[in-house]
Amino acid sequence: MIGFIPEQNIFRQMERYKPLADYIRNKTGYKIELVVLPRYGNIIDNFISKNMDGAFFGSFTYTLAHAKMGVEVIARPENPEGVSTYHGLIFVRKDSGIRTAKDMKGKRFAFVDKAITGDYLLPLDYFYENNIKDYKTYFRETYFTGTHEDTIHDVLEGKADVGAAKNTIYNKLEAADPRVKENLLILKRSPEVPENALALRKDIDETVRMKLKEVLLDMNNQPEGEAILKKFGARRFIETTNDDYEPVVRCCEHIHPDLATYDYMND
Repeated sequence: MIGFIPEQNIFRQMERYKPLADYIRNKTGYKIELVVLPRYGNIIDNFISKNMDGAFFGSFTYTLAHAKMGVEVIARPENPEGVSTYHGLIFVRKDSGIRTAKDMKGKRFAFVDKAITGDYLLPLDYFYENNIKDYKTYFRETYFTGTHEDTIHDVLEGKADVGAAKNTIYNKLEAADPRVKENLLILKRSPEVPENALALRKDIDETVRMKLKEVLLDMNNQPEGEAILKKFGARRFIETTNDDYEPVVRCCEHIHPDLATYDYMND
């Protein structure tokens, strides 16, 4: 059982991941059951309650899951331009007059989820840098939308004054909707962190782990695999290790040094 997170519309996410799951099944004989998770934090809860075998984790959820459950990352996709990382963005409407953290006081801030690097860790690090000790009292309202798309749209449509989201989703919406470029302004970007990566539970059979890794890393060398990768929006899968998450760990030190006890559930 493999889970994935709701970065975008759930139906589009399933359309993206199902061909990949079918390819893995055809190459390995392993039955792959996909589970669409309604929110980011649930990916950790469901690992325990549903005895899941793996999931495509965002960089923060992987860092949390590794600390809490010992899951181990194996591979992540590289996009057609050869990029396998992303960064978070803090943005406002150009006509809002907001340009600094001081200008944000008393405004409405839209997050996506409490278990996301670009959407939650970046703002918390930004607040830390600007001596904002309690963002819940600093802002008039803070809330979680559940998806990057919804956060971007909420700021675009004036439901929120400030928002934070992943740059890859922001860029896709910017390309599809000219209003994003015309009306939104990016104030801050985070360091680069690994793109969503497949990680497996720590006690999974080593033969299974190595076979899955081998199939993913070899996809771009197979005609069928190359076609699936194109639909998935990737050039290839690359090997990924815990060392790749060091920027996330460093950022976490500002908000909660003991990740094993971090409360990732939205307020």
